Formats: sequence, C-alpha cells, structure tokens
Amino acid sequence: MQVNALHHIRLLLRAFRYRNYRLFFFGQGISLIGTWVQHVAMSWLVYRLTGSALLLGTVAFAAQIPSFLLSPLAGVAADRWNRRRLLIATQSFSMLQASILAVLVVTGAVATWHLIALSAFIGVINAFDIPIRQSFVVEMVEKKEDLGNAIALNSAMFNSARFIGPSVAGVLISALGEGICFTLNAASYVAVIIALAAIRVEPRKLPDHGKAVWQDLVEGVAYVFAFKPILAILALLGVFSIAGSPYLVLMPVYAKDILHGGADTFGFLVSAAGIGAIAATIFLAARKSVLGLGRMIPLSTIGFGFAIAAFAISPGFTLSLVFLFVAGFGMMIQIASSNTIVQTIVDEDKRGRVMSLFTMSFLGMMPFGSLLAGALAARIGVRITLLLGAACCVLGASVFAVNLRRLREMVRPVYVRMGIIPPAGMELAAPAGKTAAGKDG
Repeated sequence: MQVNALHHIRLLLRAFRYRNYRLFFFGQGISLIGTWVQHVAMSWLVYRLTGSALLLGTVAFAAQIPSFLLSPLAGVAADRWNRRRLLIATQSFSMLQASILAVLVVTGAVATWHLIALSAFIGVINAFDIPIRQSFVVEMVEKKEDLGNAIALNSAMFNSARFIGPSVAGVLISALGEGICFTLNAASYVAVIIALAAIRVEPRKLPDHGKAVWQDLVEGVAYVFAFKPILAILALLGVFSIAGSPYLVLMPVYAKDILHGGADTFGFLVSAAGIGAIAATIFLAARKSVLGLGRMIPLSTIGFGFAIAAFAISPGFTLSLVFLFVAGFGMMIQIASSNTIVQTIVDEDKRGRVMSLFTMSFLGMMPFGSLLAGALAARIGVRITLLLGAACCVLGASVFAVNLRRLREMVRPVYVRMGIIPPAGMELAAPAGKTAAGKDG
C-alpha cells in the first residue's frame, strides 16, 4: 500500500526531477499569488470607486485586448530569440506596473482612468509573457513524455495561486485596503526574476532572421489552419473565452448585489473556482498519456456550462461555492487538455507562434466577452447574462463533440508517427512533410 502511494506521488510530481523546472515552478508560484491578489483588488477597487458593471468590463477589456492584438508578434519573438531573457524582461515590466499602481492607491491619487491605462499596460506585457512562458516550459523538461505532467503542474500552480491569492486579498482589502495588495504583488516578482536568472538550459538553435516578421506570422497561421483538429480546439477555446470566462468579471457584482456580501465573499467565490481547478490539475497530472484528452475537451466544457447556469440561479452562498467548484474543475480540464494536446505535437520551430495563437484564442477573446458581459449585465442583469454565456458554451462543445470522430481520424497518423499509439488499425496516412495536431480519445 505504501509502495503504491509513493509510486503515485512520483508519477504525479515527475516533472520536478528537472532542476530548471523546480526553479521555475516555485518562483512563478510566488509571483502568481501576488498576481491574483492584485487581480481581486483591482476588480474590487473598480467596483468600489464606480459601482458600474460596465466599467468592470471595460477595465477587463483593456487588460485583455492586447493579447488579441499582440500575441502573434509575441509568438514570432518566442521562436526567434532567447525565451528566458524575454521572460526576465516581461516580469520586470510587470513589477513596474504593480509598483506604479501601489503608489497611486496608497497616496490616494488613483482615478478610474489610471486603472484603465495600467490595465492596458499589463495587458501588453502579458500578451508577450504568456505565449513565451508556455513555449519555455518545453525547454525545462528534457523528456517529452513528461511535458503533459509539467503543463498540468503549471496549471496546478496557477490555480493554487488562484485559491490562495483571492482569499488573502479578501482579508487584506477588508483590513488594510487595496493598496497593500498591489504592494505585495510588486514584491512577489522578485522571486520569479531570481528563479529565471538561475535557470540554465541548453542553447536552442535559433532560426535565421532573414524572413520579415509578417512572413513568420503568415507561416505560423498557415501551419495552424492547415489542420482541422487544431483549428477545432482553438475555435472552441474562443467560444469558451467569449461566452464562459467573463463570469469572473461579473463576480464582484454577484458578490455584492446578489449575495449582499463584501470583499471576503468575493474572495471566497473566486477561490471556490480555484479549488475546483486545482482538483482538475491533480487529476490531469496523474495521467500517463495524452490519449483520452480529446473527449475530455467537450465533456468538460459542457459540464462548465451547466455549472455556471446553476450558479446563475443559485439561491445562496454555499450552493454558489459548490457550483463554482464544478465550474473551475471543468474550465481547467478544458484549457489544460487543449494546451497539452497542442504542445505535445507542435513542431519546435513553430511552437512560439502556435502558442501565441492559442493565447489569442483564449485570453485574446476574453476582452470581447468581458465588454459584452458588462454591457449585457447592465441592461438585463447578471443572472440572465451568465445563463446566456453558459448556453453558448454547451452549444459550442456539442458541435465539437459531433465532429470528434472525424478529428480523431485526422490526428491518428501523427500519434502513430510519434509512437503514442501503435500503427495497427491506422485508417489515414499522414500527408508527406506535414505534422498534424489534435486529439485522440
């Protein structure tokens, strides 16, 4: 019994065998707690100052729209230059943004336009940071079969911070105000910058810079559009981001106006979704193979949609926590499964550009959802807005599920080529000179 338990623990944490990954994980983990503390404090500050659901959506739009506009450029940068050095630069600029915000709030000089401008600033930073960071993970994990575990552990780190950060923020805001939250976030970036400076990876062969940036962009887009399975993943992710993810933007309104709570109630609601996401990442980290993740994508999206619908009509705080736990679980299964499949099969020389399009489909679509959700909530109420978003998620996932068998046939030759599945029973030969992306389930 004890031997089996130890075996399962080693399987769950196998990416920690790599020194670089351990440094990255713990440094990033500390920084992400600060990021979530700031995220909650920012949302609460905006709603406290303005009382406007529309402005909540506007601030979120300002933070997220750069991912839609700039992520493709970030992908080119990730493929062309040293990713570790790029990450040190993005984390340093993030520290600067948090420091400016802290000074404005502590001195009482903060105004709504400051919050919109600084949200746009961090949005620009994140538009580069996220695809570069996702592309960098593979450089820290020597064996590709451990990549799925590393991605799942990254998701666990993100969602542990998502659980801890809002809880801490709720207490700090109630006791000391929002300024201390921004100050702590600024300090938290020291950990990740030190960790990145200590990481030592094998030099990556960088491409010839003879091509123009626009040519690299076109090449990356063509690579993705050539394969219907990866297009389907990104399309469903885009629907999910526009229709489902904005529930987080409306959380302060729900906590204050429907549950009649304060910052602590808001923090607990966000944390409940974070705990559900942590449970999902533990489940994914224990998996040995990418096989089976394909069918999880639509199932988890449908589960998320029903959970958000139930949350929208929930009569009380306790049930709301339960439904948000389920929503967080479904959300993380969908995102991490999609990420793992794409990262497993992508060609290394196009990894940055593909992950930038992944980021654009996920984070880049969120601003449109945030702005739309804020405008709809102001007109028809939070509950009906959430119900409409949930219905869209279920519909999009159903379309994906109907086409899953056909997508699976397209990707099977790739998995055969990679040795993930045996060649027996292969139904479709891979096109010469091409790599496909997708799912098997």
